[in-house]
Amino acid sequence: MAQKTDRQSSSGRKRPQTGPIRRKSCFFCKDKIDEIDYKNINQLRRYISEKGKIRNRRITGACRRHQRMVAVAVKRAREMALLPYVSG
Repeated sequence: MAQKTDRQSSSGRKRPQTGPIRRKSCFFCKDKIDEIDYKNINQLRRYISEKGKIRNRRITGACRRHQRMVAVAVKRAREMALLPYVSG
């Protein structure tokens, strides 16, 4: 009969810990920016992927408050046709 062997699944994406996890600091908090303008497209392009999706906080390093403001600004810029909904 076949015996089951203990193997780790290859779908796990955990990397070995190399040191303490360093949190990214929020760009807007560092520069003390209160409002994010939807017309500033060069700034907003940092927060959308090449496919046009809004990147999450884990990737961008923005704090919760500013990430929400970025999302609203991106949506407004898309509505005004300053940014594409999808690219490609």
